[in-house]
Amino acid sequence: MLFNVLAVVAEFESDLIRLRTREGMKVAKAKGRLRGKQSKLKPNQAKHLLELHDSGTYTQAELAELFGVGRSTIYRTIQRLRPKSIEPERPFAHRAIVAEHTNQRTTEISGNSVVQPSVDTGCC
Repeated sequence: MLFNVLAVVAEFESDLIRLRTREGMKVAKAKGRLRGKQSKLKPNQAKHLLELHDSGTYTQAELAELFGVGRSTIYRTIQRLRPKSIEPERPFAHRAIVAEHTNQRTTEISGNSVVQPSVDTGCC
């Protein structure tokens, strides 16, 4: 009985903490102070990084060492600063090429091409 009462009190305490945390985050967001984790590179550093990468004189590992960050930060920064392509890639375009070079047949099913192996019955 005593343990049940203590469990209820502890659960009530944790609910209050959660409620206060959410309220504090709402207030911080309204004031514009809730921004999350900051970037390792400043905007001018990121632009300089992209220029050095595009020049082709440095590898990603050398850039990471030069800027004092990890390689994953370099990859992420380059990907974020690159302009997005207008036309999306066709992820399954290679299947049509495979079907041409092998003896397979492609079928259109609701806009997606599905490769089906050709059936050789051995007859006639």
